[in-house]
Amino acid sequence: MSGLRIPLSGPDGSGTARATNLLAPNASPMTLDGTNTWVIGEPEAEAVLVVDPGPDEEEHLLRVAGHLAGRRIEAILLTHGHEDHSGGARRFAEMTGAPVRALDPRHVLGDEGLEDGDVVPAGGLELRVVGTPGHSFDSLCFWLPADGAMLTGDTILGRGTTVIAPDGDLGDYLRSLDRLRASAEIMAATVLLPGHGPVLPEPIAALDGYIAHRRERLDQIRQARREGASTPREIVRVVYAGLAEELWPAAEMSVRAQLAYLERL
Repeated sequence: MSGLRIPLSGPDGSGTARATNLLAPNASPMTLDGTNTWVIGEPEAEAVLVVDPGPDEEEHLLRVAGHLAGRRIEAILLTHGHEDHSGGARRFAEMTGAPVRALDPRHVLGDEGLEDGDVVPAGGLELRVVGTPGHSFDSLCFWLPADGAMLTGDTILGRGTTVIAPDGDLGDYLRSLDRLRASAEIMAATVLLPGHGPVLPEPIAALDGYIAHRRERLDQIRQARREGASTPREIVRVVYAGLAEELWPAAEMSVRAQLAYLERL
């Protein structure tokens, strides 16, 4: 099992011996440096997998295809169906002839989707599918045993924390974090490869931080409600004080998810 490749310049080109990131040019407050498109394959193997081709950005898709010239793409895999991860999948499939596999049937191109427990082989290696709903209803992670690596999509980010999208659920997300934490320990994971931001070389610490943060946020929201804040915007002003105003809509999404979770307790 080899060490990490983490260039000082940023996430583009980072990864492990069998996973290389090609960064999409869609940086924003929500996507951080941009979407990480992961190329998975043995260094000398002809067959590879591509995880999350990113948005429908022709220049990026051509770059990924050019990077893989002479190699066969067995499948295009989606961690989930949000546009910044899946928008370019159809066009990339047209370029390469590869099928698109995802949990949500609306994104599948070909005969096979993806489900928890599936194993996807390519050129002598395999990715194992781990169902991790929460950020979205269709979120998946991919375990790469050969490198001790977990590709986490938007379930775990390289910087900051994950927003619970309108098609997600906080209860599901908390259970997914617990599952990933247990799996990382059992499988002795050495690195997390996120959908945005830099790689995380300490999986247990990253997951513990995410779990602790969620518990803290729920406590803060309980306290804000006791002090009279009632609407998502009022709670954001209290709990996310100091957050840039351009990020308030995302914070409100998370607050709505947290309120829905608390109401079910």
